[in-house]
Amino acid sequence: MSAGKIILYIVAAILIFFGVLFIWATFNPQGNLGWLVIGVISVGIGLALIWLARRQAPAAAAGPEEVTLQIDLPGDVELEKFQCSNCGGDLTMDNVKMVAGAPTVNCPWCGTTYQLKEAPKW
Repeated sequence: MSAGKIILYIVAAILIFFGVLFIWATFNPQGNLGWLVIGVISVGIGLALIWLARRQAPAAAAGPEEVTLQIDLPGDVELEKFQCSNCGGDLTMDNVKMVAGAPTVNCPWCGTTYQLKEAPKW
């Protein structure tokens, strides 16, 4: 729930509470009809704020977020042929997916799925 919705609900609760108090005070022997009007208006504004807060779309419903990672490599970098470690079939970057923060390869030739590991290049 967003901070804006929480604030709307709190303000609405305060308005409804005081509105009910004003309506209740109207029926006191010293009460007057003006308090009834103030109470009804306060309760109405509180209910309108609740309606407005419920109408706002949740932030999480926006859909999946796509993240692009750009890497700056130092010096000259030569691309090597990307092959499956199981069958030796040629792979493309379309065969690599990020799963739980780790690059995972799904080979279209043999169906093997494995996690990429970076070996030190001494």
